[in-house]
Amino acid sequence: MHTAFEGVLTERDWKRHISHPFEVPAGATRLFIRLRFDPPVIDGVKNMLCLSLFDPAGFRGAGHRSGAQHDVVIDAANATPGYLPGSLPSGLWDAVIDTHMVAPGAPCRYTLEIRATDEPVAEPAPVPTVPSVRTPGRGWRRGDLHAHTIHSDGDWDIPDLLAAARARRLDFVTLTDHNTISQLRNIDMLTTDDLLVMGGMELTTFWGHALSLGTRRWIDWRIRPGERSMPQIAAEIEKEGGLFVIAHPLAPGDPSCTGCDWRYVEMMPGAAHAVEVWNGLWNGDSNNEAALALWYEWLNWGLHLTATAGTDAHGQAPPEARPGFNVVYAARRDEAAILRAVAHGRLYLSSGPALELTGVSGDVNVMIGGMLPRGTATIHAHWRDVPANARLRLIADGAQLSEDIATPAGKRTWNLNEGAAQWCVAEIRAANGELLAVTNPIYFAPEE
Repeated sequence: MHTAFEGVLTERDWKRHISHPFEVPAGATRLFIRLRFDPPVIDGVKNMLCLSLFDPAGFRGAGHRSGAQHDVVIDAANATPGYLPGSLPSGLWDAVIDTHMVAPGAPCRYTLEIRATDEPVAEPAPVPTVPSVRTPGRGWRRGDLHAHTIHSDGDWDIPDLLAAARARRLDFVTLTDHNTISQLRNIDMLTTDDLLVMGGMELTTFWGHALSLGTRRWIDWRIRPGERSMPQIAAEIEKEGGLFVIAHPLAPGDPSCTGCDWRYVEMMPGAAHAVEVWNGLWNGDSNNEAALALWYEWLNWGLHLTATAGTDAHGQAPPEARPGFNVVYAARRDEAAILRAVAHGRLYLSSGPALELTGVSGDVNVMIGGMLPRGTATIHAHWRDVPANARLRLIADGAQLSEDIATPAGKRTWNLNEGAAQWCVAEIRAANGELLAVTNPIYFAPEE
């Protein structure tokens, strides 16, 4: 079987899903697909056409990556990263071109060639046995909730990502490749005594990115007006037992980072329970300071919304790089317990320092994520591993209430009068203002 399509796209075709149905005959054992387009760049703006593949039963993979030629091979045992191996059911398939960017100024011409053969192929390898690993109990766990591999647009494979996580002595790392779940095949075999490997995907839509954490099923990321909305997607993830996180909401968008800025008015933040305010390096290109201010504003609306961090790693970083990580207080070191703790705000974000915040009002004691009853309150901060000349700040309702020199290790107490704030967090900042750590809030009960 051999099928070929061709087409011409203009800027009017930007942000579309263009279907190319084709028939796979009975007995086919290997599928070859090649997508080519030209020109790759117009006036400095890269065209970005990606491929999503569906068989008669549903999703078979996606190649969310740059480049003007995409080659895909699938058989029962193997598949190009991003795609799912397995038998090739006969019937109607669909190769969908997702037009993340069609630059203005000149037409973009593409060809899509699809070929199926019945040549003998290797049998699939047996599924390995899930190893028995220790699941440590209650305590602080440090890890990453956002990272990529060659299964989408990363420059490294899963073993390299896990090696880097171990080098940084992380307790957990999460595989969140763009718009695919091929990175999650046999994921349970990857967890070891020293590193928990968690699953999910990054929904890389045309108008914003979000993380689906803790899910294993492919989540259809394609927004279709009148048919499928972002609130519906968020609800679907929650129903699956996952955690929906708005990713890098104020990152630069088109054309430099297609769809990276969050434009869903009905999800600002809508039903979202978490938002990534620290993406990569604090002073990187994701506008983290503005994202932090946006989160503070949402908290002032009375929302209880968790802040998260993610390296958004696509390859090896230099040893001196200090991205933000999540330090989570969880009942166990397993995926469900960590995500449950994140959902309840029991974490702080840090590129190095440890920073704990607790509160007392009357006979009620809470940690970050908790709520104190109305009345006078005492807030305690404990920190360590802080560089010289750093500053400790108490932020309440988005305003700075206090700033002190932060010694390498220490503690500080503040007394707040009844009704002084809806919420408070602690920050540690370097002498140049760079954020080094920030807690999630302690909340105060509202007036009845």
